[in-house]
Amino acid sequence: MNLLHISWKNLKDKPLTSFLSILLMSLGIAIISLLLLVGKQLEEKFTRNIQGIDMVLGAKGSPLQLILAAVYQIDSPTGNINMDEAMRFTRNPMVQSAIPLSMGDSYQGYRIIGTTPKYIEHFQGEFEQGKTFENALEIVVGAKVARNLGLKVGDSFASQHGYDGEGDHHEESKFKVVGVLKQSNSVLDQVLITPLESVWAVHEHHEVEEAGKGANALKLLTEDEHSEQGEEHHEDTKEITAMLVKFRNPAMGMMISRSINENSTMQTATPAIEMNRLFALMGVGIDTLKLIALVIIIVSGISVFVSLYNSLKERKYEMALMLSMGASRTKLFLLLLSEGLIISIIGYAAGVLLSRLGLGIMAQNVEQNFHYDFGVLYLLTEELWLLAGALVIGLLAAAIPSLGIYKIDISRTLADD
Repeated sequence: MNLLHISWKNLKDKPLTSFLSILLMSLGIAIISLLLLVGKQLEEKFTRNIQGIDMVLGAKGSPLQLILAAVYQIDSPTGNINMDEAMRFTRNPMVQSAIPLSMGDSYQGYRIIGTTPKYIEHFQGEFEQGKTFENALEIVVGAKVARNLGLKVGDSFASQHGYDGEGDHHEESKFKVVGVLKQSNSVLDQVLITPLESVWAVHEHHEVEEAGKGANALKLLTEDEHSEQGEEHHEDTKEITAMLVKFRNPAMGMMISRSINENSTMQTATPAIEMNRLFALMGVGIDTLKLIALVIIIVSGISVFVSLYNSLKERKYEMALMLSMGASRTKLFLLLLSEGLIISIIGYAAGVLLSRLGLGIMAQNVEQNFHYDFGVLYLLTEELWLLAGALVIGLLAAAIPSLGIYKIDISRTLADD
């Protein structure tokens, strides 16, 4: 304890130098720690949501965009596809399950998905209250949506066109909440789920209403004609946004995927492949940032080295006096070594706190834009290795100049000063 107390006093005697060394160490630790935390969060979120999905079928466009929109609900869809055409391909005996999705509307920024109860079953959703939907315009609410918007069984609301919360309200077709899901840490938490028929009904009504407005509110259709054309529209243009497909044998599924891409107006995308590509692209930037952070930590070690080297030169008389009074060279060596240790520990602790602060700021942005939760307070295993690395750098930086203790000539140093 005496050694630590004296070391702390020595660091306080040069506050600016000590602060610079701690700041450099904490910045390097913070950057690496934040990258580790974000990587862990992304891995958990992305891996959890693609389990059991071998292929996504959708409109032609960017395969990655199709995956992000249909699986993760964080991008705009590539377009719509004909449901009958999609079902024709998914009737293949190699297809174990196919879950249709129809999107395009939202409620206060949270997406509404038209699908079947299989969608909830796929993500192992359990009900906090209520039950699954059975009829059109019945809707099941994810845990986060219910918590943030205060929705409960029996509530009703009108959806909005689009995802930005600024689209037209479909006041003519209100949804009724029939169930609220438990927290599942999957995409279920942040969406509202309804039958496909709900989405079709809402948009058919919306299209007919827009046609009426475009004719200066003249009643172009009689009630019979309105009904007849609405039914024809329903029959002729049953469209969905995407289809989530699981194969009995994923390897054989590649043949089906190739056939769809070559012989239809649709495209297929494999979640695992697209996510690997995304992480590969992100990995270049992440590795670069990690390298920069490592350089900062090394510079911090050099700063500690220079600080202690200069300190030893300035305190040479003090050290010689302590040696003459009975202090051992080993004890003085440990005294300087503990200064590097203190800088490393404080820098590491400050860096970890900064990384949590950065993750908190990032989490607010992610929550606001994509409704995903980011939050890790516990230390990752990799961060414990990071602590070991910081201690090694601090000890090495302190040990090299501290070896000068063993070269001090007591009598000459005291005589010279």
